[in-house]
Amino acid sequence: MKKDIILAGVGGQGILSIAAIIGLAALEKELYVKQAEVHGMSQRGGAVQSHLRISSNQIASDLIPLGEADMILSVEPMESLRYMPYLSTDGWIITNSKPFINIFNYPDLNKLLTQIQNYKNTLVINADEIAAKNGSLKSSNVVLLGAASLYLEIPYVNLENGIRTLFGRKGEDVVNKNLTALKAGMESILQIK
Repeated sequence: MKKDIILAGVGGQGILSIAAIIGLAALEKELYVKQAEVHGMSQRGGAVQSHLRISSNQIASDLIPLGEADMILSVEPMESLRYMPYLSTDGWIITNSKPFINIFNYPDLNKLLTQIQNYKNTLVINADEIAAKNGSLKSSNVVLLGAASLYLEIPYVNLENGIRTLFGRKGEDVVNKNLTALKAGMESILQIK
């Protein structure tokens, strides 16, 4: 088993939280994990990416080479395009359709989404809307993780346990909101298929 994932978004959208959930789930399955974080700006609103490498064999580098990523998981659509050079020819783009407009010249959203959907393996969902319907807009990152769960090759129960481990100290309510968001994201994809 080998998965190389680029997680992308802007500061404050929970990129590092979903990287941690996936990492904890992989460790529970006794897989090797390496992660590298790159912050464009160390404040809310700046570009953030994380390279997450998971394998049943030892991993030499924490950085994913160009053209080798199995997945781009992006909580912001423009950021998914920024990392396209990393995606393998059979890789997946899984992104939120709702933009985080933090620059004055943000591209036209329709053109941006069309460009993303022109790639052969894409899932574009409105994770913000799904999260809001489930009572926690802050969990849109975990909604996207739920959508991606079908393509991670990590059992769903391990992702749930990763949420319990990561958010357990914040209390049962936070854990349950994130478990609900994970399930809602997965179910949104099952309805499309």
